[in-house]
Amino acid sequence: MTALRLAFSPCPNDTFVFHAWTHGLIPGAPATEVTFADVDVTNTAAEQGRFDVVKVSYAALPWLLERYRLLPCGGALGRGCGPLVLTAYDRANLDGARVAVPGERTTAYLLMRLWASGQSPASIEVVPFAQIMPGVRDGRFDAGLVIHEARFTYPDYGLRALADLGQWWEQSTGHPIPLGAILARRDLEARGGPDAGALADVVRRSVDYAFAHPDASAAFVAEHAAELDPGVQRQHIELYVNSFTRDLGEEGYAAVELLLDRAHRAGLVPAHPPLR
Repeated sequence: MTALRLAFSPCPNDTFVFHAWTHGLIPGAPATEVTFADVDVTNTAAEQGRFDVVKVSYAALPWLLERYRLLPCGGALGRGCGPLVLTAYDRANLDGARVAVPGERTTAYLLMRLWASGQSPASIEVVPFAQIMPGVRDGRFDAGLVIHEARFTYPDYGLRALADLGQWWEQSTGHPIPLGAILARRDLEARGGPDAGALADVVRRSVDYAFAHPDASAAFVAEHAAELDPGVQRQHIELYVNSFTRDLGEEGYAAVELLLDRAHRAGLVPAHPPLR
């Protein structure tokens, strides 16, 4: 293989994590051909097998693990970093609401469906992430499901949080919330590429480099970030890049298992193959 097809979002946590690898700063790491895409796009592309290594939603794993392996590093899982359900005015729930969501197989939407069990929204519409908060502010939607830097910027749109789904998850389960996963195609080694262990080592070394040289990726992060404020970019990285990014560990795997098992029991996702 001449280069691995690598896809991740343009969000600061992903560009921070993958900067070292994609800029040739990890000795012995395979070359990459990078595609930037929001997670709702990569979820679909991964189902079609379009990328060798790809960032996806943990909620999409039941559809992807036959073709891909879950890497134990590089993703987003943590505490105090969950999705928010936003409104422009006080509501008690989502009954009768027109709701904008960032993708049907995103972890955010899966969490919202678990939280909103028994509630009856009038409609659910998949909307590009950047259009959700303006759409709620302008009255196109009654509520919007948001992720990433929206945690810091939603007051600028005059919006309020109906629910913090990460907080709800943590209080009801005691586990951190799994958001984004890094997958590698199972057939890479057969096609002349590295095996999953070698790839995990590359991703972990890229994470270690990012932690050791936090300013090295600043220009790369800023180039691709939707939010131009450097302070918000730093907050984003500090929130979503943590010890779980380096290694899921037993606590991380347990959180993912619980999320997918609970969703399966609720009839929201298929049963998933083993995570490791």
